[in-house]
Amino acid sequence: QVQLVESGGGLVQAGGSLRLSCAASGRALIGYGMGWFRQAPGNEREFVALISGSGAYTNYADSVKGRFTISRDNAKNTMYLQMNSLKPEDTAVYYCAAGRSIGTAARRYDYWGQGTQVTVSS
Repeated sequence: QVQLVESGGGLVQAGGSLRLSCAASGRALIGYGMGWFRQAPGNEREFVALISGSGAYTNYADSVKGRFTISRDNAKNTMYLQMNSLKPEDTAVYYCAAGRSIGTAARRYDYWGQGTQVTVSS
């Protein structure tokens, strides 16, 4: 069993930056791919970024490409999402996820955090 806890969300002005963290416990994450998803009110949960178990492979949604960077530190059992040039449309609850099989679909992930709110003001 893997427990995931997100942190780092908050309120920021458009153009600002935030760094989200996802700390895992219960099992080493090195064998798991991980991802970030987000959900705005009234919207479905959408893919943001993913990273392979080793960190060698990453993939991003077109909407965040060039602005967000996903990374992980397996020694600390933690994943990160650096978000730069934030826009009001980035406002959402951000969730981290882990799974043996990863991809852009939420159903591929086995474990989820509780989410952290990111609000970008214009």
